[in-house]
Amino acid sequence: MNKITSGAELDKKICACTEALKDKFAGKDGHRAVVLCGGTGCLSSHSAEIKEKFEKLIAERGLEERVSVNQVGCFGFCSQGPFVKIFPEDTLYRLVKLEDVEEIVEKDLIGGEVVERLLFVDPATKEKVARQDDINFYKKQRRIALHGCGVINPESIDEALGYGAYSGLRRALSMDRTDVIKEVLDSGLRGRGGGGFPTGRKWQFAYAQENDEKYVVCNGDEGDPGAFMDRSILEGNPLAVIEGMAIAGYAIGAKNGYFYVRAEYPTAVRRLRIAIRQANELGLLGDNIFGSGFSFQAHIRLGAGAFVCGEETALLNSIEGQRGMPRPRPPFPAVKGLWQKPTIVNNVETLACVPYILREGAAKFAECGTEKSKGTKVFALGGKVNNVGLVEVPMGTTLRELIYDIGGGIPNGKKFKAIQTGGPSGGCLTEEYLDEPIDFDNLVAKGSMMGSGGAIVMDEDNCMVDVAKFYMEFICDESCGKCSPCRIGTKRMLELLTRITDGKGTMKDLEELKALGRTVKTNSLCALGQTAANPILSTLAHFEDEYIAHIVDKKCPAHVCKNLMKYTIDRDTCIGCGLCERQCPVGAISRTDYVAPGHKLPSRVIDPDKCIKCGLCMASCKFKAISKE
Repeated sequence: MNKITSGAELDKKICACTEALKDKFAGKDGHRAVVLCGGTGCLSSHSAEIKEKFEKLIAERGLEERVSVNQVGCFGFCSQGPFVKIFPEDTLYRLVKLEDVEEIVEKDLIGGEVVERLLFVDPATKEKVARQDDINFYKKQRRIALHGCGVINPESIDEALGYGAYSGLRRALSMDRTDVIKEVLDSGLRGRGGGGFPTGRKWQFAYAQENDEKYVVCNGDEGDPGAFMDRSILEGNPLAVIEGMAIAGYAIGAKNGYFYVRAEYPTAVRRLRIAIRQANELGLLGDNIFGSGFSFQAHIRLGAGAFVCGEETALLNSIEGQRGMPRPRPPFPAVKGLWQKPTIVNNVETLACVPYILREGAAKFAECGTEKSKGTKVFALGGKVNNVGLVEVPMGTTLRELIYDIGGGIPNGKKFKAIQTGGPSGGCLTEEYLDEPIDFDNLVAKGSMMGSGGAIVMDEDNCMVDVAKFYMEFICDESCGKCSPCRIGTKRMLELLTRITDGKGTMKDLEELKALGRTVKTNSLCALGQTAANPILSTLAHFEDEYIAHIVDKKCPAHVCKNLMKYTIDRDTCIGCGLCERQCPVGAISRTDYVAPGHKLPSRVIDPDKCIKCGLCMASCKFKAISKE
């Protein structure tokens, strides 16, 4: 691979790669391209094996010269994966299995016939949809941070260059450093890691520091339960994040950048390493980048999976080889960060937006979004929603659009109850907020927060006390223990929640929960502790009646909390088959003397003192004679 030594050579390379990518998608000279989703979700559903089978069958049928096969990043529509897309027709097949590959090869690649049964079926119209852009899940999305994901091969630097990579850095290096920072400021880009701090202002602070060494750090330590935004960007287009880091380095005067990515993301780490190696080989990283006089190198550090290392100062300690615990601030990292040098810490999604801003201009980025929250936001939409997946929408999109238009609504006709945004740091928003626009300040005003972008939907079968307990268990496990309010306060809050879900709570516990929550929020050292009580306080605000039901009535309205559940058998519905009795692992079910009218065998009864609430009896009963209350 010949190194690029000038801006003119880079322009020539980008032009050639762009034409090659266009030819691939357009099917020049009768060429067909098979593209498979290579995100972690689809890889776990045998996408790699599906790729191998395509390659094997294509070779056996002598199609190598006319058909190419490669994997790309996440398509986003995770509940419908694995995906296979055929170019130039742009035909999208979903839920593809190994046994489907031969049919696709024979019917589509050889016969030119669409495999109808593998097309997406619109749940409303029942019509089959062949093209990705015609599926409702994608119609309201706009890809800026996810640019290239699901389109290009993340392990091919040529495809990345053909899809716009390094045009932003090329422009940045023709500008003064202060003008680059002004461009980012004018775009209105705010940190996508959760805090929402203006990115350009953070860069200004670091630029203003006089020092012989400065650093750029990419925070890829994504730890929120159910969140996979940053992982998918690194898996789908790692070069975009490298370019964003290099632009940031040029703007503040840094020569080195560090990717901090948790080791639990092996695919993302592998593709990032490949991208860094290819960028070095081509001269897009290293000394005197394409003859500009600017030198920059990217390094990778693996995190061990501590949630607290998502906090920037704990992350910096971890990179330095110290225990991942937050530092008191000030001084902020822009003044004294990595190895006490001026450092900017931006998360993956933030850096992925930077090349777009420099490539297309601040005004283009700012035309999307709301007055104080510009651009788009990537959400990992999960929980009780039909269309689980990765979603990038303009700021200002309503929660209703996110859940119903894109997410496809709640499965099985269940009633929407709440959406938890911001992960453990966020809060629950109820039906009354469905038409609220999504932006940084509005979500905070409503008692939640944007966070890094986790969005967990809950329906009528979710117990909100149990939800608060789940997040508090997570926070207790992840607290670093450095400050007493977080270390002790979160443990006490979990104990109170456990008492309530066990049916041993009192009304006084609710007041203690509120008081403890305020204390931990006010006095904790870092954002983990400062936001730890948010799930409790928000569920108390919107669902206090559920807490009261657990305490006063000793019942869980959603039938989730095991110690408050009771399984009963309707003796008139029970036909006396005894299947539930045979399934019970603890002998809690026995025969009675009662025979229901119209039946021949005596009914069964459950001993509540022996019952362990495993639910096997209810699952095994074919006559719906068993219920829980």
